[in-house]
Amino acid sequence: MTKRRSTPPPKSPRASRLPRGLRTATGKHADPDVLAAAGQAALEGVRERTERGHILAGRVPPSQQSESRRSGFVRYVDEAIRDYPPVTEDEKLLQQPSAPMDFTRTDPWRVMKMTAELIEGFDTLASVTRGVSVFGSARTGPDDPDYAAARETARLLAEAGFSIITGAGPGIMEAANRGARDGGGHSVGCNIELPFEQGTNPYVDTLINFRYFFVRKTMFIKYSVAFIIFPGGFGTLDEMFEALALIQTGKIYRFPVILFGRHYWAGLVRWLHARVVGEGKISPADMDLIFLTDDPAEAAAAVVAAHASQCEMAEGGEPRRGPRLPRHTPVSNAAVTS
Repeated sequence: MTKRRSTPPPKSPRASRLPRGLRTATGKHADPDVLAAAGQAALEGVRERTERGHILAGRVPPSQQSESRRSGFVRYVDEAIRDYPPVTEDEKLLQQPSAPMDFTRTDPWRVMKMTAELIEGFDTLASVTRGVSVFGSARTGPDDPDYAAARETARLLAEAGFSIITGAGPGIMEAANRGARDGGGHSVGCNIELPFEQGTNPYVDTLINFRYFFVRKTMFIKYSVAFIIFPGGFGTLDEMFEALALIQTGKIYRFPVILFGRHYWAGLVRWLHARVVGEGKISPADMDLIFLTDDPAEAAAAVVAAHASQCEMAEGGEPRRGPRLPRHTPVSNAAVTS
C-alpha cells in the first residue's frame, strides 16, 4: 500500500508576500502590523516631545488646556488622500454628489487649498527679504545649552537685520524666536497642522498655519538666505537634506547650511564621508556644502558673509573668494572626531 503524499497547506497571501529576511532597523521582522504599530508609536512620540518642550518652558501643553481656552477653535485634519474608484469624465460632470462634503475631499479642491496656502504665505512673508530658518528639536528645554546657543545665535542675527523663521513650536524653535525678540528683530513662525494640536511658542510675531508640508517647506526656502540646523530629529534632518539637495542641483546658490553642535552631528558626517562619498553617491566637494560650528558668533558671521556674497551675485558682481566662516574648520573626518 502506497502512502499518499500529503500536500502542505497553502500559504496565506500575506505570508507569501513578506520577505523572511527583511527586518526593521531594530531587528524586528518586516510585517504590516509592525509598521502600523511603529507609525502609531512615532506619532505619539512626536506628541510627547512637543508637549515636553512646552512643559520645560513652563507652559501648559495644549492637551492639558481646558476647552474654554480653545472655544470656537475648529480644526479639520484632511487625512483622505484617496478618492472613490474612478468614473468617466461625463459621469463626473453629470453625477450628483452623494454627500455635501464630497467635492471638498477631491484632489481639485485640495489643489485650490494648496494654492490658497501658497498665496497666503507669499502675501504674509513678502516683506521678509533676509530671513534665516532655524531648525531643531521641540523637546529642548530652556536649561539646555543648545537652547541658549540658539537664542544667542538668533539674537546676533536679529541685531544684524535678519528675520528669524522657525516652525513656531517649543524647544529650539522657541529659543530662536525668543532670540529674535531679544535682538529687536522680526520673529516668524510657520506652524504645521498635525493630528494633535502642538501649540505655538509665545515669541512669534508673525504666525502662519499650514496644512501641507511641501507648502511650508517652500516658505522656509523662499524667504531664507541660510539654514541653521541644531540637534533634532526626522523633521530637522528633512529640512537639512532638502536644502542640500537644492544647492547640489543648482536651484539655490551660496546658501549656507550650518550644523550647530559638532559632537551631535559627528556620526552623520563620518557616515557621509565613509559610505556616501566613499561609494560615489555624492562627490567629495558636496561635503563642503555643510558647515560645522559650536559658536553662535561663528554661525551668525557665516550667514552675514553668505548674504553679502548672494547680494553681489544678484547685482552681477564678482563673488567673494574669502573664507565663509571665521575660524571655520572644513567639514572633514578631522573636524568630527571629537
